[in-house]
Amino acid sequence: MKGIPVALGRERSEQSVGARVGSEIAFWVKAARPGFWLTATWFYLLPFGRSALGEGVPVPWGWAFWLGLIYVGLPLGMAIYAANDLTDSATDALNPRKDSFLFGARPTEAQIRRLPWIITLVQLPFLAAFWWLLGPKAIGWFAAVLGATAIYNFPPIRTKDRPLLDMASQAGYLLVFVLADWVRGGASSWQLYVFGALFAMHSHGFGQILDIEPDARAGRRTTAVVLGALRTKWLIVGLLLLESVLALALALPSKPYLPPLLLLGAAGFAVDALFLWRERPYPSWGASAFFIGWNAALLLDLGWNWVKL
Repeated sequence: MKGIPVALGRERSEQSVGARVGSEIAFWVKAARPGFWLTATWFYLLPFGRSALGEGVPVPWGWAFWLGLIYVGLPLGMAIYAANDLTDSATDALNPRKDSFLFGARPTEAQIRRLPWIITLVQLPFLAAFWWLLGPKAIGWFAAVLGATAIYNFPPIRTKDRPLLDMASQAGYLLVFVLADWVRGGASSWQLYVFGALFAMHSHGFGQILDIEPDARAGRRTTAVVLGALRTKWLIVGLLLLESVLALALALPSKPYLPPLLLLGAAGFAVDALFLWRERPYPSWGASAFFIGWNAALLLDLGWNWVKL
């Protein structure tokens, strides 16, 4: 009978360790923003044309292609999104969307202290593999990713608190196109690069509108905080209209829906700015529903085009 409490204590201790490990792993995944992985995958595959989406050059079905496809998920998310958590604790504490797999983690002080080591450990094996597959230029690519992330998040520049520059900084996502071009051994058109930059900017602007209240309360000076939700929505309308023109110029046979979909998005933001929420914050359920719907649409798009290969 005396052994029973000891056994129960050991079982509880093992459960506690397991729970702590599970909680830490969940934090890592949340910090890498799973809600954005499919968008990064979509970006990575765009330069391949038929190789991945229905037209263009053949897929280089090799290690570099698959390594890149894996990297733009959790590893890239750790490099660019988890780094935000190092400097956003004040805002994250006020943001009801945080601590979710869609919108990111709400780390403790202890987790923030460990995060730089976790980010580094996740990057190192991919750096070594890309260096082996693509050559020394892979080092420059990783340096550019980390540099763009540092410029956005840390002083003295810290563009995340500089209106308009915070949105312009999203052009750093074009590094995903660069990686794809190196893997496939070709160069994408300038129209695709400009399209990608504008797409990243309007997406970031929408995220800022969703976060406008906690950002303002935390003293952040984002584009949406300074311009206000209404003018930021009109800025997004302009970006979407430009994207629709570029999508027409790109004329991707596998994506005939892209120009009209972008025009529909511009019309939706215009109607919202004129008649619907205007300056009022979006409901929390609306943000979640939008991102779940967007990811579902991306899954359908990627799945359909993959089946056609």
